[in-house]
Amino acid sequence: MYGEVQDIQQLSPDLVRVILGGGTLDTFEGVAATDAYINARFLPAGSPVHVPFTTEDLEGVDAELRPRPRRFTIRDWDAERQLLSIDFVVHGDAGYAGSWAQRAKLGDRLQFEGPGGSYRPSLDVDWHLLIGDESAMGAIGASLEALGENDRAVVFAVVQARGCEIELPTNGNVTIHWLYREEASDSESWVAEAVASTDFPAGTHDTFVHGEAGEVVAVKRHLENDRGVDVSNESISPYWRRRHTDEDWRKVKRQFMAQA
Repeated sequence: MYGEVQDIQQLSPDLVRVILGGGTLDTFEGVAATDAYINARFLPAGSPVHVPFTTEDLEGVDAELRPRPRRFTIRDWDAERQLLSIDFVVHGDAGYAGSWAQRAKLGDRLQFEGPGGSYRPSLDVDWHLLIGDESAMGAIGASLEALGENDRAVVFAVVQARGCEIELPTNGNVTIHWLYREEASDSESWVAEAVASTDFPAGTHDTFVHGEAGEVVAVKRHLENDRGVDVSNESISPYWRRRHTDEDWRKVKRQFMAQA
């Protein structure tokens, strides 16, 4: 499946929203999960491969020029207009996905598989706890948009610096704590410390925690050890690891999580 770039929006210095349409999106079927994702395939610079491509088209192509798989959260799927919105974290020419989004132009194509997904704010709890950085902002935004006016949520949103906040529309009763990486210590526990210093609303809650691996693990430990949260049934997972490239992180993620 593939789509063509219909629009590009600069949400913040670090976030770019790419809206796909056309292509084969007329066959796309959305899912109810607010952390719905696609498995996109990004072409390295200089690759002879063109979208759409098949497995047979990759035969004989050098490994370094083959498409690179990356998972990205769907920010929005407009079924009526058949438009798919994806938010990308950009860091100049670093990585395959962010650099693709940063240089994307109208008409560019992106091939992907999916969607998948598992989290949606539960109807069986009193409120929702959402914690994440730029890499999780798409899922957080989609989750907040799914809330009704009687729903409550507390959000800890990590961005690089003041001025990097983005709009997170919702009909719910939502408190957002913006956390600024630029003002934090080097300790991986700084997000957990911010969560620990905040009084939670009364009642039961579900939990969504995604972002940098060390920070996610620290938050998980705080919730489990200090708050008594049964994290086994919650949506908690690292998307990336500081001082690791995407390729390096993919190689060690399983081992890191087992040790954590």
